[in-house]
Amino acid sequence: MDSSSAVAALGALAHDHRLAVFRLLVQAGPDGIAAGALAERLGLPASSLSFHLAHLHRAGLAKQRRHGRSLIYSAAYPAMNALMGYLTENCCGGVACDAAAACEPSLKSERKTA
Repeated sequence: MDSSSAVAALGALAHDHRLAVFRLLVQAGPDGIAAGALAERLGLPASSLSFHLAHLHRAGLAKQRRHGRSLIYSAAYPAMNALMGYLTENCCGGVACDAAAACEPSLKSERKTA
């Protein structure tokens, strides 16, 4: 991943609704989730959700496919992993470290509740 792709991906995630959409896509797994179900779970109007999904799609973080009359969206895991790799490729500045522990996300991270 190059820096312009990383900036586009981070920019796409830099919005409350898009971040929430992306996290739900990741949770849904490779099978994805229908746009209507996403809108319902997030309480977003369909037009707003379409805007946010299009932004994630343009940044390469979301994929879409048609299943009958429904659009199914899923996370683009290779792009997500490439972004994570780009962000951590210089972990510890070349100094020997336990990279697995230093760069691994914590499951106990503090989260803001709204």
